[in-house]
Amino acid sequence: MTPERDSDRLPLRAGAMLLLAVAVVFVGLGWHSAASSGNSPEADLRAAAASESTAPSTSGAPSSTTAASSGSLAPSAAGESSASTSGPLVCVYNAGTITGLAVEVTDALKAKGYRTSAPGNLSTSSITENTVFYTASQRAEAQKVASDLDGGASIDARPSAFTQCRGGIAVVVLTR
Repeated sequence: MTPERDSDRLPLRAGAMLLLAVAVVFVGLGWHSAASSGNSPEADLRAAAASESTAPSTSGAPSSTTAASSGSLAPSAAGESSASTSGPLVCVYNAGTITGLAVEVTDALKAKGYRTSAPGNLSTSSITENTVFYTASQRAEAQKVASDLDGGASIDARPSAFTQCRGGIAVVVLTR
C-alpha cells in the first residue's frame, strides 16, 4: 500500500528541481536589475541613444520628431517657430511621466522668443532632472535657456552619443 499512496505526491526530486528553477530565475532578474542600474548617467544616455540610432543622420531620432531633429537651423514646416531667427534651435524632449510636458515647455520657450522645434519624447532612465545639453560653442545660450525655464534645469555638455537635435540645444524635461 505504501507505493500507491506515494504516487499521489510530487516526487522529492521534481520539487527540488522546481525550486531550483525558480531560484535561477530570481537570481537572473536580480543580476539584470543590478547590472542595468549600475551604469553612470552618461553611459546610460549613450546606451539609450545608441539603441535609438541604427542608421546615420536623422533616422536615429524618434519617429515623431524625425523632421524636427534633422539638424537644420532654418525654420521649416516641422513645427519650428519663425518668431526669432537669432540664436540656436531649441529642441524639447519629455523623458518623464507627465503627458504633454514637452509641449508646455516648448510653448513657454517659444513665448520667450526662442526658435523651437516640434516637441518629442525620449526614453531614458539615466537623466533624473531637467537638463539642458549643449555643445562647447553654445554654453552661454544653454545657460540662458536653463535660467528661462521656470523650474530650472541643470546644464551639461552634450554626450557624443546624443544624436537628437543636432546643431541645436536639447532640453530634456521630467518635471514642471
